Amino acid sequence: MSSSATLPMTTQQTTTNDNTTITTPAFRSFISRLTTSLRQTFAQRRPWYELLDRSAFTRPENLSDAFSRIRKNAAYFRVNYLSLLAAVLAFSLISHPFSLIVLLSLLAAWCFLYLFRPSDQPAILFGRTFSDREMLGILVICTVVVIFLTSVGSLLISAALIGVGIVSVHGAFRVPEDLFLDDQEGPNSGLLSFLGGTASSAAVAAAGSAVAGRV
Repeated sequence: MSSSATLPMTTQQTTTNDNTTITTPAFRSFISRLTTSLRQTFAQRRPWYELLDRSAFTRPENLSDAFSRIRKNAAYFRVNYLSLLAAVLAFSLISHPFSLIVLLSLLAAWCFLYLFRPSDQPAILFGRTFSDREMLGILVICTVVVIFLTSVGSLLISAALIGVGIVSVHGAFRVPEDLFLDDQEGPNSGLLSFLGGTASSAAVAAAGSAVAGRV
């Protein structure tokens, strides 16, 4: 009686670790919404010759007249004023490269280590795995140190004060009688709506859901 020998068969399962770049849909959505909002905002800016019309500058009669002019001009030239504030801030940061690098590094750390990091990907720094709460605490401490204990905070505050001062002086001396506000254009539109964090902004909603899911 012959018996057939059973040959053992072994199957080897090979696993490959693909070192691919992690792409986060929330971050792409954030960038897309921000880009669209910026385009819509700059499309609503007023002509710069209206802002710099020398014949429309007169001295305000009193303090209340100056505040009234600032309020009307801020509503009409809000996109132009935001551009001026951004330009002053950008010039201040570019003239201080160290502060710019530190601020960009802090922003990148918040984006890629917490806000837009996939929830199934642990945060690993220096060979140690950190939980979401630990990473949040580290980023908050780093932010406080950077803003209040370095020159970055004073630079941002001084640039903001200079920008607000320029806008206030222009708004106080620019006569707004020849300006006509669009009734259909609300006070919160374009970039202002995005920065205000409206519920309809998917970019802000994505960032908010990312934070809510980790806390």
